[in-house]
Amino acid sequence: MATGDEKSTSSRSGAFHDAQRRRSGDKNDADEREQAQGDAIALPAHVAGSGTLDRLVDTARDYARAAASENTLKAYAKDWAHFARWCRLKGADPLPPSPEMIGLYLADLATPTGKSPALLVSTIERRLSGLAWHYAQRGFTLDRRNRHIATVMAGIKRRHARPPVQKEAILRDDILAMIATLPHDLRGLRDRAILLLGYAGGLRRSEIVSLDVHKDDTPDSGGWVDILDGGALLTLNAKTGWREVEIGRGSSDQTCPVHALEQWLHFARIDFGPVFTRTSRDGKRALDARLSDKHVARLIKRCVLDAGIRPELSQKDRLALFSGHSLRAGLASAAEVDERHVQKQLGHASAEMTRRYQRRRDRFRVNLTKAAGL
Repeated sequence: MATGDEKSTSSRSGAFHDAQRRRSGDKNDADEREQAQGDAIALPAHVAGSGTLDRLVDTARDYARAAASENTLKAYAKDWAHFARWCRLKGADPLPPSPEMIGLYLADLATPTGKSPALLVSTIERRLSGLAWHYAQRGFTLDRRNRHIATVMAGIKRRHARPPVQKEAILRDDILAMIATLPHDLRGLRDRAILLLGYAGGLRRSEIVSLDVHKDDTPDSGGWVDILDGGALLTLNAKTGWREVEIGRGSSDQTCPVHALEQWLHFARIDFGPVFTRTSRDGKRALDARLSDKHVARLIKRCVLDAGIRPELSQKDRLALFSGHSLRAGLASAAEVDERHVQKQLGHASAEMTRRYQRRRDRFRVNLTKAAGL
């Protein structure tokens, strides 16, 4: 029979080995992410390396990383790390791809365990996309149509799928109340330009912060701005490809997005590089570093609270309702023009996608019931 000391020693030993396994797992996850992002592009085994070829390998890796956004690559890395850890806990190997194991993994994600809720269907689909991407980087093909994957995924969608949760639209009175809460220092000028430009252009938060003053100012540019007499022309390299966004001047300087942009660029003394940059702690000096797209989301949430929008809701609910997409939804909902113009501004491939952003519209303007004679 084991004594108390023996039990204590055994417990400490078990805890030590558990910690070792966790550290080993974390190291393996990091190694796997590094391999997927780096070693996926390499010289063929039968080709001798050279300075020129090695530089081309590095260049090819840079292009490969540019094939998806940084946020997407980070999400895919987390997806793979989670799946690899899950496989190790189940005594399996993530390589080569096993449709049977992936089917079980998807079923596990859709099943709540303990206090952890089941993942949303959209999150599970994103996890599956992340696995397919990582397998492709390693030279494998994941057949998502395999019955062990496709039928499980179809069952998950049928049982658990829900209509997408849409963010609240920021309308005209809302945006005016939000910009009224901003101070009149340099940081306030910047944030006012961000909100007005994002609203009038129906821009994604990543599109806002990726803008440069001129074409090809920086390697990570996502587009540039031309300020003209009639307004601002934005040339964007967005997720759906290149597009132009025309933002006309407003009816007054206080609400004009182009005037707000000009004020920011003038007082921040920005004539090259990123349009929207960080500021010093005192908010009086513009820095060189490009602003993060997370700042746009935080800015919107903070201004929604400060402006008292939707006061009948709790602070938690208001923070959950509004995000960067609220600007795009606001333009689609508030602009009373032909739907085709809104579709072009948002860069949507179909009118149906644009309608998803319209939080208020006359849904029964075309009445097929009456048209059918009833």
